[in-house]
Amino acid sequence: MSALTEVQQNAVRELMRVSPVAVELGERFRAAGHALHLVGGSVRDALLGRLGDDLDLTTDARPEQVLALVEGWAEQTWETGIAFGTVGISKRGFKLEVTTYRAEAYEPASRNPVVTYGESLDADLSRRDFTVNAMAIALPDWKAPTAFVDPHGGLDDLAARVIRTPGTPESSFGDDPLRMLRAARFASQLGFEVDPAVVAAMSAMAERLSIISVERVREELTRLVLGEHPRVGLELLVDTGLADSVLPELPALRLEIDEHHQHKDVYEHTLQVLERAIRLEEDGPDLVLRLAAILHDIGKPPTRRHQPGGGVSFHHHEVVGAKMAKRRLKTLTFGKDVIEPVCRLIDLHLRFHGYGTAGWTDSAVRRYVTDAGDQLTRLHKLVRSDCTTRNRRRAATLAASYDDLEVRIARLAEQEELSRIRPDLDGAEVMRLLDLPPGPQVGAALKHLLGLRMEHGPLPREEAEAALLAWAAENGLRTDG
Repeated sequence: MSALTEVQQNAVRELMRVSPVAVELGERFRAAGHALHLVGGSVRDALLGRLGDDLDLTTDARPEQVLALVEGWAEQTWETGIAFGTVGISKRGFKLEVTTYRAEAYEPASRNPVVTYGESLDADLSRRDFTVNAMAIALPDWKAPTAFVDPHGGLDDLAARVIRTPGTPESSFGDDPLRMLRAARFASQLGFEVDPAVVAAMSAMAERLSIISVERVREELTRLVLGEHPRVGLELLVDTGLADSVLPELPALRLEIDEHHQHKDVYEHTLQVLERAIRLEEDGPDLVLRLAAILHDIGKPPTRRHQPGGGVSFHHHEVVGAKMAKRRLKTLTFGKDVIEPVCRLIDLHLRFHGYGTAGWTDSAVRRYVTDAGDQLTRLHKLVRSDCTTRNRRRAATLAASYDDLEVRIARLAEQEELSRIRPDLDGAEVMRLLDLPPGPQVGAALKHLLGLRMEHGPLPREEAEAALLAWAAENGLRTDG
């Protein structure tokens, strides 16, 4: 079976699955004198055998005509994209987005595209980002020999696994500079090679990305990071200079030699950590873990110090790196649900390295778990991934040490709710015993009790109360009440 025959058969299987809804909609449009085509990513994914339940369609009908055509047929419609010519429709579990032929482009100083409607399918396809996204299938007669429309060789490029633009890449990226970032994203998601002419244009026009809104950049970067081959996409960003405006901390790592004096630089080490972390994922792509892997060593360049004898140190780079990551992720408009766990992982990723040499008390193990909180599982994965040494003996030693730490965590967890460690007395009990109002003195008392819990494990109530009263007396807080 040839590659083209295989992708065509993939498309037939996928289209038969969605055809009841797609054909019904196509018949409504044809009856009203309008064309309707499955288009873009939906055709690409159908050919790859991975079409989901979200369908992209294009038509010559204007948005208000689309709304009128689906009235009484659609289960629900939404108009959030109508300013860009898109009407959303839900029907029998499918989400369909119907977009009027478009011909938008960016003005030289604009951060948003100027949307204008096109007049033909061919013109619409010629303005698409890449050839593999510039194919269409006519509805309702998708089985007809002439139904498949591919004016720019997208099917051949799909079979060859290459990313090209329908016209010149300079023209395509001039219309929408975000397409440069999308090229890297598709390389990550699909594992395709980017055509050399496209790469050259990305390098030449990288600064043009600055006119794109941060929110659109963040969305593309997120999709890139969550792809099957994020290393490929990130390397493309760095090599073309796009990373300088999207994630400048990453290319900065290429200049640094890591503290173990190994053959690889910190940039290469970071990409290896990312790949190792991905192999440890259990429930699909994990954005927080992947971002932590990418950013975990970005504090090294500003903390680099040359030592006597030729050594290099990066003291406290985890603390500096966590602060840098917070600034970068906030600039990219990520939410707290991403920023806070990523920064916590970066801040904690080096703490384990004192375990194998000095050994840890049970108190230190409890603090490790408590400080990690709900990120403990991710921290395990990040720390294990951070060992990229080719020295088998050192790698085995580090792995054995972390195995031992996890065993100790499990053993202590059997004795107490390790992930939910709290002081043995709560705030109300502290205020009652010390006759204190709410305030910082109560917080100081609870902090002292938490330290005792970390050091000694759970205390009987009588011992906890006695310890609190003794601490209060030492600090002049105890009353005779």
